[in-house]
Amino acid sequence: MGEWTQFNAGDHVPNDGQYIEVGENAFHMGINNPQIVTLKKGDTFPETSNHNRKWHRKHLRQ
Repeated sequence: MGEWTQFNAGDHVPNDGQYIEVGENAFHMGINNPQIVTLKKGDTFPETSNHNRKWHRKHLRQ
């Protein structure tokens, strides 16, 4: 079984880190001004800016 990659508002955070809003066509067109939040394991995800958006872990580029 794999780990979930997208989360809804109110879901519990699986791991510490930064999370960013993603939405429909986000991978092709991007989102203007997405929220980025830093959360700890066990916190709950806040509401998104738009009902069609979800939270996704923001990966750090090295």
